[in-house]
Amino acid sequence: MKKIMNKLVRDNIPDIIVKNGDIPYCRTLVDDEYIKALKDKLFEEYNEIINAKSKEEVLEECADLLEVLFALTKANGYSEEDLLSTRTLKREKRGGFDKKIYLVKTVSK
Repeated sequence: MKKIMNKLVRDNIPDIIVKNGDIPYCRTLVDDEYIKALKDKLFEEYNEIINAKSKEEVLEECADLLEVLFALTKANGYSEEDLLSTRTLKREKRGGFDKKIYLVKTVSK
C-alpha cells in the first residue's frame, strides 16, 4: 500500500520505516524548501497539541514543537542558546504567562 506523505520527518524515520518492512522514498530539501517545511511542521505540531487527549500527549507534542523550533532557529543562523536567551529577554521585558491573564478589551482614554 502506498501512502503519500510529502512532509518533513525526523532524521531516523526512514530507518524506522525500513525496519517496519516498508520502503521510504525521500529527498533532501534545499534551504528555502527546508525553512518552509519547518514552518509547515510547526502548524502540524500545533494541531497535534490541540488534538492531544491527555497531559502526556500534550507533553510529547510540546517536545516535538520545541524540536521544530530549535531546527527553525538553526536554519535561520541562530543557536538554541540564542533562542533561549531571546526568550529570557522577552520574558523579563513583557512577562510570561504565569498569571493566566486573559485580556478582554481595552478602551482608549
